[in-house]
Amino acid sequence: MRISGKLTTWKDDQGYGFITPEGGGEPVFFHIKSLHPDATRPVAGEALSFEPGTDARGRPQALKVRRAGETLPDPRRGHGPKAPAFAIAFGVLMAGAVLAGRLPQGVAAYYLLLSLAAYGAYWFDKKKAENGMRRTPEANLHLVALAGGWPGALAAQRRHRHKTVKPTFQRTFWITVALNCLALGWLLTSAQGQHLLKSAGL
Repeated sequence: MRISGKLTTWKDDQGYGFITPEGGGEPVFFHIKSLHPDATRPVAGEALSFEPGTDARGRPQALKVRRAGETLPDPRRGHGPKAPAFAIAFGVLMAGAVLAGRLPQGVAAYYLLLSLAAYGAYWFDKKKAENGMRRTPEANLHLVALAGGWPGALAAQRRHRHKTVKPTFQRTFWITVALNCLALGWLLTSAQGQHLLKSAGL
């Protein structure tokens, strides 16, 4: 049974507060770990719902906290089968272009390094979410994806079930993927892009 209430006390720097149930009653302890990892941090005065539970010492605690009216899709659904297939196809095409001499090895190495950095950023953000620490700004995750790390970001999303259920994040993420692919296509097919690559020594 879920209980509705209001977050009457919140210490953001320490990641905990108290939810006062509707209709009165003793405020119930709420730790940030009880909020979904993909959710933004709460603020005092927000309407929340929770499942009653206890901590290790048997004290009342709010569990599975959600914002009022919030429903979250099943994280196992992820992006569906098309997303990893797209990333694999991108990698195969890039490898083929390098072997055919149409893509400088430096560009492929750049994508690999950025993908590793993106994977690490997602993994670290997941750990921070699990431990109630202050999260990595979403803009930073989108920036590394836009710069070329999106294959690694996609792998981390699938592997760690992270940032897969928030529609606004996913929409922005796929926009960064599209923009990056368009930029890469321009570099490889236009005279200006080829000149830029040569100027960079690639």
